[in-house]
Amino acid sequence: MEFFRKTLDPVFALAVIAVLDIFLFFTIGAWTVGGGETMMTGLIARGILGEDLERLPFWNLVFQPHWDYWKMYISFGMFFGALIGAVLSKEFYLRVPRRLSEWVMITLGGLLMGIGIRLAFVCNVSTFFGLTPEMNLGGYLAISGIVAGAWVGSLVYKKMLEG
Repeated sequence: MEFFRKTLDPVFALAVIAVLDIFLFFTIGAWTVGGGETMMTGLIARGILGEDLERLPFWNLVFQPHWDYWKMYISFGMFFGALIGAVLSKEFYLRVPRRLSEWVMITLGGLLMGIGIRLAFVCNVSTFFGLTPEMNLGGYLAISGIVAGAWVGSLVYKKMLEG
C-alpha cells in the first residue's frame, strides 16, 4: 500500500505522538514497555520453571506474573503494528548476524539494556514519552545514560566490525 511507503512529516508525527501521550497519561497513566516485556518474561519463566519461579524474590514479591497485566498487550500491539506496517510498505526483511562476534555483542547489549531497565525500574520508551515531558530529572538522567550508552556501544560495534 502506498500509504505505508510515505514518510510522515516529523513535526506532524511528533504532534500526533504528543496528543496520544497526553491521552494515555490522563486515561491510564504513564506508559511503559519494559513492564509488559518483563511480564512476558515472567510468564515464559513460569511455563519453564513452574512453581519454582516463586522462590525468586523478584518474581514472588516485586513482579508476580499474571496474564491480565495490560501493559503486556501494548507490547504485543506495537510488535504486530510494526510488523503489519513493514509488510504493507514492502520493507520487511529478516536480518541474521553472520559472525559470532555480532551475536556476542547483540547478546551483551541486550543484557546491559535489561540490567539498566531493572536498575532504573523504567524503560526507554516511558522515559522519552513519560518522564521527560513531565520535566522529571530522572528522565533527563536516563536519556543522558541511554545516549551515552548508545554512543559507546556504536563505537565498540563499529570497531569490532572493522577489526
